[in-house]
Amino acid sequence: MLVNTKEMLTQAQQGQYAVAAFNVYNLETAQAAIQVSERAGTPVIIALGERYFPTVDVEGFAAMIKAMAEKVKVPVSLHLDHAYEKESIIRAIRAGFTSVMYDGSKYDLEQNILFTKEIVEIAHMAGVSVEAEIGSVARGAFSDEEEGDGTLTDPESAKAFVAETNVDFLAAAIGTVHGMYKGEPKIDLALLEKIREAVGIPLVLHGGSGTPDAVLKKAIELGICKVNVNTEVSMAAVSYLQTCIEKQQMAHLSTIMAEMQQALEPVMTKFVRLLSKK
Repeated sequence: MLVNTKEMLTQAQQGQYAVAAFNVYNLETAQAAIQVSERAGTPVIIALGERYFPTVDVEGFAAMIKAMAEKVKVPVSLHLDHAYEKESIIRAIRAGFTSVMYDGSKYDLEQNILFTKEIVEIAHMAGVSVEAEIGSVARGAFSDEEEGDGTLTDPESAKAFVAETNVDFLAAAIGTVHGMYKGEPKIDLALLEKIREAVGIPLVLHGGSGTPDAVLKKAIELGICKVNVNTEVSMAAVSYLQTCIEKQQMAHLSTIMAEMQQALEPVMTKFVRLLSKK
């Protein structure tokens, strides 16, 4: 069943668990995410980044996810990840996304508040929830995300931002990276605790890939309700495809894609179980 992401994360906050938000790019990645979550009995967020709009038919994709969500008992939400253009956000809302992320992190606080507030007003009129970001997540290895400067979230700025914008959930920059870590992760959990105390709304962790299990568990205890996962899923798929090519077998595309989907599922299963505390 398709649900509003705010509803899903409010329940996660009350239950002290987190929901995996899997970035997907095609039928197989979406099917894997939903099927893994259905087997685990956990909610799941299907996330499509604005950067994939040139290669993914947004309206067709949304219709596909809605049809798939109707067939399962677990809650499924459809989220627009890292959008920078108002036009993209309006397109996603019209297509039936249940939440959108406006990323104004490149702007100063005053401008970020101004732009985010406008997006919140538009989205809320349509019953769609909004994620925003204060601070900036740096780019690690094997990522196709935009480069961030790694500025950590200031709790007082976050408090003012949430109060001014009425945003539904907030991405907190605490030292994680988009992609895989190039060295030892330096994640500021004490800062996360201060951010939680300052804002009160569900918090989002970008950069779940490669983050140590113990850190993820502690982050959930400190207010993280949504964990974005992209690169580990991509790496599992690409690794399978590389192995397939190395074997030099002229397999049928349908077989390759089905087996690629199976290769994704252990990674996704790890995250849904870890985050749900089941």
